[in-house]
Order: sequence, then C-alpha cells, then structure tokens
Amino acid sequence: MDRNIRTVDDVLKLLDDLFAPDADRWTTEGAGWWDGFYSDRSKPVPFFAAKPDENLASYLDRGLVAPGRALDLGCGPGRNAVHLASRGFEVDAVDLSPTAVAWAGERAREAGAEVRFHCGDAFGLTGAELGGPYDLIYDSGCFHHLPPHRRVSYLALLDRLLAPGGHFALSCFAAGGMGSELPDAAFYSDARLHGGLAYTPEALRRIFSGLLEVELRRMRDEPPASTCFGEPFLWTALFRRDAQGSRDA
Repeated sequence: MDRNIRTVDDVLKLLDDLFAPDADRWTTEGAGWWDGFYSDRSKPVPFFAAKPDENLASYLDRGLVAPGRALDLGCGPGRNAVHLASRGFEVDAVDLSPTAVAWAGERAREAGAEVRFHCGDAFGLTGAELGGPYDLIYDSGCFHHLPPHRRVSYLALLDRLLAPGGHFALSCFAAGGMGSELPDAAFYSDARLHGGLAYTPEALRRIFSGLLEVELRRMRDEPPASTCFGEPFLWTALFRRDAQGSRDA
C-alpha cells in the first residue's frame, strides 16, 4: 500500500512492509504463525515446560528484584508470568498469539495465579490496557524476533512503561549460538529475519545504554529434571532504570 510519510510511525510501518509475510512474526498479522507453533503442546520444545527461566528465578532468589508490578513481554504459554505471580508480583502478560494466551490462562488458573493476559502487539496496546508503570519488565525471547528498526519502538516502550528505579530483564539469542549474525542492513536486503537476531554483549550494552547494567551473562544450562528452564545459547541481562526516571545513566 502506498503511504505518505509524515511521522516516525509512518517510517516504521513502511519498514515493516519490507519484510516477507512469513518473516513477519512479531506483528498481529504474524500471530497465525505463532498460533501454529503453539497448537501442538506435545512438541519437544524446551520452553513449553511449565518452569521459569533460571535467570529470572535467580534474580528473585538473590533479592536483585523485589516484588511489585511486572510486565511479561511475549509471555507465550505463561511460564514466567505464572512464576512472577507466585512470587508476589502483580502481573500483566502480553503475547501476539491467541493460542499461547489461552494456554497461559489455563496454566494460571491451574496454579491459582492471578495474571492479566492481553492478546496483541505490545507496541499497540495503550498504557491504560497495560496498566504501567512497572517495577519489572521481563522479556524471554521477544526482543530477538524484532527487526532492527523496531528497537526504536522497544526503547520507547521501556521509556513509557518502566518505573523509576525499575528493572528490565531479557533473554535473547547469543552470537555464536542461535540466530542470525548478519549486519542490520542485510535483513532489509533479504526481507527476512532468518529466525531471529543474535546479539553480542557489546551490542546489548550499546542498545540499552540508557539503563544501568546489573548483570549480563549466558543462561545456565539446566537439565530436564531442573525446576527451571535454561539453555546456554541465550544471553540473560538485567538492567535498572535510575531512580529519577531518566534512561540516561
């Protein structure tokens, strides 16, 4: 569709349109791909198990993050959202896939956990819907599925919803493990995301330089019998916003 560019949002949407439909897994139009992915619950997908990320559990166990209001971005079947609720957080969780959200809701009810689930694009949901500001924004595998230009939207979301003194944590593909290590421009030439973007620690520090780094490390490799999920092809990072509310550390 022809679009007369007038705003930054117009530019972002124009860049969105450069990607082939089968690579467009991070917008509401791409929710069908994720619905198919989550439709067979018997698939041997490690993060289908109802257990939290080991780094998230570790932050809470060590007192690095205290209970408060939390937002789980790309919550999938709800394993981290349910864990946060069980640890005393007031939780909002959002995902593109109605199938994933339905599964997450079932898990929350079975666990007796109170979580407000939202189905849609986190960038498009209003502040009233999400109910911020949040003391913790957690992302397990959402960020690495965004095309490079949507980092602008992601940082704007953090700026809008992360409380002063609040924490932001994520796990994402690590360079040398899974995901593509192509330079940003190559994704637009190919019109594909190649399954997700892999990051180096330096890249993560540069992208989130407006926040204070608390911890950045590889996710620990957790055995199947563990009560937590852990795969070493992921980086885990914990950042904190300064108490004055600025992202400029």
